[in-house]
Amino acid sequence: MKDLKHLYFFEKLLEEANNDLIRQAQSEGKKCVATTCENVPEPLLNLPGTFSVRLRAPRTGSMEMATYYMTSFLCEYSRALLERAIEGGFNFTDCIITPDGCTMMNRCVENMELLKTMGQGKENFFYEYMEIPQKGDQNGLDLYVLQCQNHILNPLKEKFGIDISDAAVRKAVEEHNEVCRLIREIGDFRKEENPRITGYEYHIITMATYVAPKYLLIDKLKETLEELKTREPDAENKFRARVVFVGSEVDDVDVIKLVEESGAYVCADRFCYGSLPGRDEIILNDDEDALTQVCRQYQQRGQCPRYWDTPKVVGRRSYVDQIAKEYHADGIIYEQMKFCDPWAYERMVGTVVLRDEYGYPVLAVDRPYSIGTSGQMRTRVQAFVESIEIKKIQGGVK
Repeated sequence: MKDLKHLYFFEKLLEEANNDLIRQAQSEGKKCVATTCENVPEPLLNLPGTFSVRLRAPRTGSMEMATYYMTSFLCEYSRALLERAIEGGFNFTDCIITPDGCTMMNRCVENMELLKTMGQGKENFFYEYMEIPQKGDQNGLDLYVLQCQNHILNPLKEKFGIDISDAAVRKAVEEHNEVCRLIREIGDFRKEENPRITGYEYHIITMATYVAPKYLLIDKLKETLEELKTREPDAENKFRARVVFVGSEVDDVDVIKLVEESGAYVCADRFCYGSLPGRDEIILNDDEDALTQVCRQYQQRGQCPRYWDTPKVVGRRSYVDQIAKEYHADGIIYEQMKFCDPWAYERMVGTVVLRDEYGYPVLAVDRPYSIGTSGQMRTRVQAFVESIEIKKIQGGVK
C-alpha cells in the first residue's frame, strides 16, 4: 500500500516523551498535565489552558535505578517510568495526576515525588493522587466525582487559574469527541476483508492522541481519514488470521508490528492506549452537570480489572466477544505486562472463559515493556496463526 502521508509525523511524536507538539503547546502558554492511567478522565485534563499527556518511556534500556527503588518483582511499565523520571525525562510536565489503579503505579509516582524527579524550576508544580472506584455502582460514581473534583479540577484552578466551570468541561468534551470520532472512523477500515490500514499504522495514530495535545492533531487526523477513503489496499491480503489484541498497557510501537509480521492482523485493540473503549465518545445532556456525566461514562465503559464487581468482571469477557464479532476476528491474543498483578488474574481467567465459553482460539502471553525483536513472542504468534489456520480447515473457528 502507498505510505500514509502523516505516518512518519505520528511516529516521530512517539520517539520521545517530550515531543514537538508538547513543546509547541507549552510555548503557547498551555500547562502540561501528565497522567499514568486510563482511569483519569481525559477531558478533565484538557480544559482551556491545559492539555494531557499519558506518560511513557520510549526506547527504554536499563532499569537498574528504578529496580533498586521498586524491586524486580514490580511491572516493567512502572519501573520504566521511574527510570525515565530519574533521568529527568519528565521534567517538562507542569503537574501529574495519578489514580490508585494499582499498587505498583502508586509506588512509581510516590518515588518520583520522594526523589524530586519532576517540577524543577516550576513553582506551581504539584502531584495529586486520586482514589477510583472498584465497583460500577452509585457509591462508586459518587466517589469518582468527588475525587475528580478534589484532585483534578480544584488543583488546576488553584495552581494555574484554569476555568473549571461546567461550560469549560463541556468544551473539553467537544474536542475530545472530535478526536474520538476521527480515530473510530479510521479504525472502521480494519473491518474490511482486505484492510486498507494495518494494525500497526492504526496503533501509531491512536497512541499519538494520548501523548500529544489533541487540538494540534485534529487537522492531520482529518487528512489521514480522507486519504484512507481512497487508499487502495494491496491486491493480495498478506495476513493469515485476524486477531483482537486484549490486555494491559501497550505503548511499545514494536508490539503490534511484531504480531503482524508474524501473520496475524490486529483488527481490534482492547488494551490501555487502545481505541476500544478508550476512544468512545462522551455523550452529554443538559439535565445534569458535565462532571458527573463524564465520570459515569468512564465508570460504565471502563474495562480495567480494577473493577472487581461481578457485572464488570463478566462484562469484560462479553465486551471482547462483542468487538471480536464486530471486527471479524478469528482469534484473541490476551497479553499482560510482566509482573502486572491485576491483568495477570484477568488474563488467566479471561483466557479460559473466552476459549471454553465463547469458543475462540486464545493465545495468552506475558511480555516485557519493550519487546524489541523478541524471538519467543514471534514464534508463539506464528504457531498461534498456524493453529487458527488448521482449525479453519477443520471448521472449528467462528
